[in-house]
Parts: sequence; structure tokens; C-alpha cells
Amino acid sequence: MMAKTLLCGLVTLLPAALGFVMPTASSSAFARGSGVAHVSATTAPSAVSRPTMAMERSYIMIKPDGVQRGLVGKIITRFEERGYKLAGLKLKQADEALLKKHYKDLVDKPFFPKLLAYMISGPVVCMAWEGKDVVAMGRKMLGETNPLASAPGTIRGDFCLEVWRNICHGSDSVENADKEIALWFGEAEVVDHESAMQDWIYE
Repeated sequence: MMAKTLLCGLVTLLPAALGFVMPTASSSAFARGSGVAHVSATTAPSAVSRPTMAMERSYIMIKPDGVQRGLVGKIITRFEERGYKLAGLKLKQADEALLKKHYKDLVDKPFFPKLLAYMISGPVVCMAWEGKDVVAMGRKMLGETNPLASAPGTIRGDFCLEVWRNICHGSDSVENADKEIALWFGEAEVVDHESAMQDWIYE
């Protein structure tokens, strides 16, 4: 009798000691026919949880000086660590015709020839980033047009000193972002995809 009692006690205690969860009469912890306990996880977000806000896209371009100085990886890391999703990426040598379309509001300015020479001096990295308020937040992350007016912690505030070597461009509105992405990317070059990190970034 004592041996039977001891055996019953071991059957009760051993699973708990090994970290197994025993099912209760009121739960459906065991998968039918599998004998495996399924524990409700509170550490992972729901698989059906998705952000309800509209996702913006912004065109961010690393200019020739940023490419030549080897800052591409650091700039991409800033956006990824903030939680934004990369939807398009390529290295491109811009030509005069493309830059005149991109900077169409500046073509008649006296400084445009200098800007043009700067932008065709080497390849640029074209990026389409996606996420909540990415246009406004992207510009904050880049900093002021004049790097010396940019706060430490911004990309320009950390990595450059002069307006003519300010390493990056960011769309100034959602409307312009759409136009710039369409200008610099082909339709098949911007990819709609779901990031595995999305549920950890948005409620």
C-alpha cells in the first residue's frame, strides 16, 4: 500500500519537476491524440494582430559622399533599428535627366549646377522605407539640411559637417515620397512583404 502511494506521488510530482504542464479537466491542453500539452503563451503577440494605421512609404537616398564614406550600412541600421521596413533598395548612378526630374523645383536656382555635379559624382543608394509616420520621422532621423544645425544623434548631426556633403535625402511629404519612389524605382523593384518583426513593433 505504501509503495502504491509513493508511486502515485511520483507520478504527480515528476512531470512538474521536469517542467511539464499537466492538463486539467477544464482545459483543452492536450492536442487530440498527440499526448502533447499546449500551454497558452503570454510572451508572443497574437498571430492575427496587425497594425490598423495606414503604412506610409518614404524615399530615402544616400548621396555619393555617403556611399564613398562607407556609411550605407550605418544609415540602413538606423532605420531598421527604429522599426521601419525596407521595401526597396538599389545602387544607381544618377544622370542629369533623372536629377532634373528629381530636383525640378531647383533647376532654375543659381546653385543647381553645383548640386548636379555633386549628385553625379558617384553612385547613390536608393531606398524605399515603410512604416508609421515614416516620412516625418525619416526627416527627423536625417536631421537638418545644414549638418551643423543638426542635433547629435541624427544622421547628419553624427556623420557630416557641410551642406554640400550632407550624405542623404529624405522625402518631405507622403505625396512627394510616392512620386520619388516611382521616379527612382521600377514597379517590380518595390516589394510588398510582411516583416516577421511587425507584431513586435506595432500593437
